[in-house]
Amino acid sequence: MKRIIPAALLALCLCLLSGCQGAADVPGQIQKQVGIDVSDGTELSQYDTHGGFHGDGISCYAYTFSDDSCLQQVSQADGWSAFPLDETAEALLYGITKETDSGTSYAGPFFTYENQDTCLVPPIENGYYCLVDRHSDAGTPGDEGLLARGSFNCTMAVYDADAAVFYFCELDT
Repeated sequence: MKRIIPAALLALCLCLLSGCQGAADVPGQIQKQVGIDVSDGTELSQYDTHGGFHGDGISCYAYTFSDDSCLQQVSQADGWSAFPLDETAEALLYGITKETDSGTSYAGPFFTYENQDTCLVPPIENGYYCLVDRHSDAGTPGDEGLLARGSFNCTMAVYDADAAVFYFCELDT
């Protein structure tokens, strides 16, 4: 009996600690998803509403750099594009308004603070971006695209070349 109680407590602690990996490896997650090493950067901010049973939420991490190491990476990495943003990226970050025959349509913004319309990424004029669609339907025949779906699972990384700030955002609904 004396051995069972400490063993049970140890097992319980290990189970609880196994779920505490969250933000500890954000730089590794960034490297894996968008191919950019931010380990030489300084974290400016973090915002994360993920949690709960399904892990839905929005997160955004910002890193600043004292040199052009991040700029060199994003300008040469696969999957990265120079500004201006395409329509999908624009809708996700800042929102878009379109005039159609049936009136005005709006999309986004989606990367905003919870219950606010304030964008997590400030307006950027010069930079690079990478959009990764992580949805299970992405790229399948008949897929209408990210903005046409009822749920979103995507990663958006943006580098502001003027301010030397890297943003890594995830949206899961």
